[in-house]
Amino acid sequence: MIAFGPVPSRRLGRSLGINNIPPKVCTYSCVYCQLGRTIKMQVEREAFYDPEDVVRDVQEKVEETKEAGESIDYLTFVPDGEPTLDANLYREIELLQPLGIDVAVISNASLVWRQDVRDALAQADWVSLKVDAASEETWRQVNRPHRRLQLRAIQDGMMAFAEEYDGVLATETMLVNGVNDSEDAMNEVAAFLARLKPDRAYVAIPTRPPAEPWAQAPDEEAVNRAYQIIGKQVDYVEYLIGYEGNTFASTGDVEEDLLSITSVHPMREQAIQGLLERRDAEWTVVERLVAEDQLVEAEHGGHRYYVRRLHRHRDDRE
Repeated sequence: MIAFGPVPSRRLGRSLGINNIPPKVCTYSCVYCQLGRTIKMQVEREAFYDPEDVVRDVQEKVEETKEAGESIDYLTFVPDGEPTLDANLYREIELLQPLGIDVAVISNASLVWRQDVRDALAQADWVSLKVDAASEETWRQVNRPHRRLQLRAIQDGMMAFAEEYDGVLATETMLVNGVNDSEDAMNEVAAFLARLKPDRAYVAIPTRPPAEPWAQAPDEEAVNRAYQIIGKQVDYVEYLIGYEGNTFASTGDVEEDLLSITSVHPMREQAIQGLLERRDAEWTVVERLVAEDQLVEAEHGGHRYYVRRLHRHRDDRE
């Protein structure tokens, strides 16, 4: 099955996934990948499926979804490998456009130095590019790229794409404890993002068993620090830390609202106080959530922030 879902997506609402790459063909073998180590590493693009077959499968899924009374916000290329390895990506997006549903591509950006890849991505309405590191050493540690790839060429390709792209450009930075979560590493990432000027930047952590058991999420202090550093360079920054639910809506339940908001954005002490006052609630709500280990206090730049406790997973696969 090439099309799957739709599934709830923090970034894209109701997303119908398109798996246009066989598992697991990729240009990277990221230490945190939830699919495990890459089975086949390659940088040559090839045709994996007939474009008409891909589109037919998506059309059938769209029809089934509509018949069930459900909505679809995006058709999203998010396969079991790197989507831009698909030589037919341009044609597939072109064939999907008559469906009248926005198309998104979530890419690791490793092939964006190629003009044909940039041309294909330019067809999409929303594109996410991975920026886990901005230095050669850290990039190789966290993403473990194919030996023929060069970070400088990828960065130049990202800059070229950003200049010519008129859709929504997002970036995603996955933090791994002890690998790319230091203040220096985040300053390097933030400096690159300042040049790239994405519409939004996401800060993520591993929330499922990673390819390497040691590739764990940093603590809340490091995640908050990364958010603050990147936030100085990008107007819109958001967490992607795996929480489900009614994140952005006001539920009327101040505890639920606090946990939802702080799973996406750290909140300053003053901001929480303002929220509590508007709801006629007391600071004891925060104290209880901290005592229950659902909220964590974090310091940065002389300010106190509150962050939702990050989910942890066991190192072994069950």
